Amino acid sequence: MDEGIFRRPNSCFSSNLNVQLLKNISTRLSLKLSVYLLCTMRILFLLLMPSLLIAQGRQTASQYVDKYKDIAITEMQRYGIPASIKLGQGILESSAGNSDLAKEANNHFGIKCKKDWIGPAFYKDDDAKDECFRKYENVLASYEDHSQFLKNSQRYASLFELEKDDYKAWAHGLKKAGYATNPQYANLLIKTIEENRLFQYDTQTIVKGDNPTPLTKRLNAKSKDDDVPEISLAKREGREVFVKNRVKYVLAHDGDTPETLAKELDLMVWQIPKYNDFESPGLRLIPGQVIFIQPKRRKAESKSHSVKDGETLQSISQVYAIKLKNLRKLNLLMEGDSAKVGQELKLK
Repeated sequence: MDEGIFRRPNSCFSSNLNVQLLKNISTRLSLKLSVYLLCTMRILFLLLMPSLLIAQGRQTASQYVDKYKDIAITEMQRYGIPASIKLGQGILESSAGNSDLAKEANNHFGIKCKKDWIGPAFYKDDDAKDECFRKYENVLASYEDHSQFLKNSQRYASLFELEKDDYKAWAHGLKKAGYATNPQYANLLIKTIEENRLFQYDTQTIVKGDNPTPLTKRLNAKSKDDDVPEISLAKREGREVFVKNRVKYVLAHDGDTPETLAKELDLMVWQIPKYNDFESPGLRLIPGQVIFIQPKRRKAESKSHSVKDGETLQSISQVYAIKLKNLRKLNLLMEGDSAKVGQELKLK
């Protein structure tokens, strides 16, 4: 019998040629699998990249607390509202400073206009379409207005009979008084306070001059989108004095008018309206409003400004501490001309 005949069937598995063929097939499959995995990963990355970029640009609750805790403690000392409640509401109502209302109107507490509001407004859909919300010049003004909103309203009077460190009672009291329509508001507020350990700030105090990171120094490290006081210079008649574009200013308190401020700061009656380009000297000032106590400058530190909805030439001149007449002159505008939304104004 020819033994070679019986060896042939096994020869296809034992030959070096076919072993190499199998290796080649295996290599090609591995390459195809690798390419497939790489393509899949690339597609997933491209799909997720926008979300990742958005997440990177959002402020966290921890960053929000670090940024505004000194204001909350200061307001607690002035009005008796727990710092934990102030910060907790700020986080909830403004999505930690990320909401449109917070970014575009500096409104961190969701306070609506109400019939007694005479300041700027911001409109957005809420419980109803195009509801009117208060718009502030800076975040500090929003915090102070929130304090006065609670302190001066009979609806919230019972809150101030509670202990300053009893954040749970304050949370339930706010819900009972109708601060928010969400039936879970008190529980959400308590959860926010406890998750971020905000209760620790209810026992803290800020002493001017003794604190290594005072409020004004912390606010000095602001982002370019925040319009908050830059440098604390001194106190004048018990009122903090700040500077912007090398021009001194103070922040208006509740009930202030140009006349009362002039008297308090030992200025002439005409100086406050003139330095701030006010048309009416008897107007009522908004708490937190920037009031210059010396002449503004002929040009700003910034080069230009893009006009936003609700802004006027006068309000823009206040933001940059530039004289209104010089702002008009730089942009070839006549008296009576108004700024248009989207218009790029020269500031220097």
